[in-house]
Order: sequence, then C-alpha cells, then structure tokens
Amino acid sequence: MKIKVLSRNPDEYLRETKRDIHKVQRNYDPNLHPLEAPREYVRALNATKLERVFAKPFIGALDGHRDGVNCLCKHPTSLSFLLSGACDGEIRVWNLAKRNCVTSLQAHEGIVQGMCFHPSGRSFLTCGLDKVVKQWGISEECTINEEPLNTILGKSVFQSMDHHQSEDIFATCGQQVDIWKEDRSEPVRSFTWGVDSTHHVKFNPIETNLLGACASDRSILLYDLRGSTPLRKVILSLKSNAIAWNPMESFVFTAANEDYNLYSFDLRKLSAPIMMHMDHVAAVMDVDYSPTGRELVSAGYDKCLRIFNTETSRSREIYHTKRMQRVRVVKWSLDNKYIISGSDEMNIRVWKARASEKLGVLTTREKASMNYNEKLKDKFMHHPQIRRIARHRHVPRQIHSLTKEMRIMKESRKRKESNRRRHSRAGAVPFVPERKKAIVKEVE
Repeated sequence: MKIKVLSRNPDEYLRETKRDIHKVQRNYDPNLHPLEAPREYVRALNATKLERVFAKPFIGALDGHRDGVNCLCKHPTSLSFLLSGACDGEIRVWNLAKRNCVTSLQAHEGIVQGMCFHPSGRSFLTCGLDKVVKQWGISEECTINEEPLNTILGKSVFQSMDHHQSEDIFATCGQQVDIWKEDRSEPVRSFTWGVDSTHHVKFNPIETNLLGACASDRSILLYDLRGSTPLRKVILSLKSNAIAWNPMESFVFTAANEDYNLYSFDLRKLSAPIMMHMDHVAAVMDVDYSPTGRELVSAGYDKCLRIFNTETSRSREIYHTKRMQRVRVVKWSLDNKYIISGSDEMNIRVWKARASEKLGVLTTREKASMNYNEKLKDKFMHHPQIRRIARHRHVPRQIHSLTKEMRIMKESRKRKESNRRRHSRAGAVPFVPERKKAIVKEVE
C-alpha cells in the first residue's frame, strides 16, 4: 500500500519579516494558465511604454568655464570628483554630488590638451599647447595646491597624455610618443614610426604595458613598453580621433573615426574590425567604455551622444539638448550609472546611463517589479509593436535630415557596386564587407 504524504518546507512560504511579500505557490503547467502569454504581452507593452514616458536622462549641467571644455578626467578612487580642462588653460575640480566647483586654477597658457590622475588619486598631471607638463598635488577634499609639484619643459607641443595603471610612469604624444617617469625631466623612452604627429594616447588598463595611439597619417599605433620598437599599426581610410580600451577584454579597443563610425578591433588581428558601430552623422570625437565592458558611449561633432552595445552596430540611445554644441569629450562614471560630457559651449553635462532608471534608494518591491518588467521586455522584444516603441527616438531635425541623406548615399553606392558587378566578368568586382572597407592596410 502506497501512502502520499504532503511535506512542506516552512522557508518556502513563511516570511522572514512582516514587511516581506507573501510567497505565492505557482503551478507552471501551461494547461492551467491558457491566457498567460497574452497577459504577459500586455504587461510587456505597458512596461515598454512607461520606460519611454520616464526616459529623462539629463540630470544637470556644471557651468563656470569661460571657454570650451577640451578634456575631462575621472578620479581613480572617488566617484564624486571630476577634473576638467578648458581651451583657455583653466582647470577645475567639480563635486558631482553637490554639482559645484571645488577649485579652479589657471594651469596653462593656451588649451589644456591632456589630463591624467596618479593611480593613488593624490596628484594629477596636465599638459597644454605651451609645451609644459605640470604635476599638481590634490588633497582628500580635492583642493589643488597653488604651485605645481613638478614642471617639465618639452621640446614640442603635447597633444595628449595618459598615466600607467600601477607605476609612476605616464605617456605623452605629439611629434612622437614619449614615456616619462614622474621624477625625471627627460623621457626615458621615445617611439616613432614614420608619422608627422600623434594626437591621442591611451594605456591598456589590464595589460598595463600595452599602449595605443592615434596618428595624423590615419593610423592606429600599438606599443609595448617592454620592447624597443612599436608593435603594429593599422591604417584606416580616415583619421581616428580617440581610442578606448575595453576594461574587461584586454585585447579589444575601439577607435572613434572621422568617417562617422566607431571601429572595435582585436589587436591580435587588425586586418578587419570585429564590430563597426554606426549612427553618427558627423565625425566622432571621443569614446569611452562602461566599467562592465559591455557598452560604450561616443561623443560626436553632430552635437549628440550615442550609447552602443559592444555586440551591436546600432546605438541603443541618443542624448541631445537644444543648447549643446559639438561634444569634444565624454566619460562613463566608475559606478556605471552616469555619463559626463564636455562640449564647445563651456558646459559639462551629467546624464543617466539608462534614461528611465530611477535614482535613489529602491524598495524590495520596486526592485522585484523592475526585474520582472525587464524579463518581460526581453521576452517580447522582437514583437513589432514593442520593438517600434522601444526603438523610437525624437532627434533634432538636422540629425534626421542628415541620416536620411546618408541612407540615400549608401543605397546609391550599393546600387552602383551591384551594377558594376552585374556588367563585369565573374570575380572582377569582389564582395567586400562594409567593416573591411575602412581598412587600408595592416603593418607589423
């Protein structure tokens, strides 16, 4: 004789405190829930609509500079403080939590071209068009000393700089890429590879001995501090303005190019980019990765910011305001919640990384509701109505018209290429992927 005994674990249905939600027992048999899919579809549709209703990414502006903002620098140990440099040589330290300026200082004569923090956060370096590199001490309250700790006079103009992740080494670029130690007035090493000048340099945050630079001959150069010569370079059809290394994948970097696109490369194979990010309608000026390495943000000459997933070619978000002019520099905060941009009209703007995200403390029920809505949106993301609502963005008329014009030009080029292929002998006009067309050649 068989006897079935009901056995229940109290942890499965009892609450830990009286504020917790009652746990509901649910049978997942589809025969018992015939209207489950239509009900979840309606919930996903409502969640998508509400996401667009509450999508207000702009948080605030930090004004005070008297000229265009040319460079920004994140504090390595504090989320609240930000460093900015302007085209009139002024540097400012901002408290992002209070949205005010902590310290301002006239650091250089002319444009501040580059800024970088020491990994400890106790000092930072600046360089400018006056051929001078200065090291400044900074306190825990982020007040700057009036006089620089160290001053280095260079032989040529410095275009950019970046600091090593762990050692007292920093790199500058101009007529050549120089490697400096903080306690020496002459570079310990210089790299050249037959180019007139380099205008952007960046250390790899994981493989800390690797260094990337953008040159004026449309090339992207890779260096290794352990070697005496540059490693490799790839020449593109147009100049790259900036590069950013993926903080989670040491071999991946992304270049912001003048041809309105961003190219993500694997440095082990530079013959073709692994991903081509499109949507900008003007030159891309700057790029930065999120701390998770899954997304990147780009600043464009078309007066807008775009956020891309690293695995997709189209942007998931576009940020713009009426007064924002050409965006020169952009940074993604270290807590993965905010984006900071600096533009020509002397303002620094703070944005939410996710436009509809609620700021502040969330209750347990709010977190559960948000997670449930996210799962529903992922489940029904390919349904036409939900996809249309999720993708739609209001953009300025200029960007809308330029996007339409670029689409017509691209279709015209494709039609011309197909006509040439149709009226040529077989194999005379080969098929070339769009992402390979920008690569001129790879040099080792």
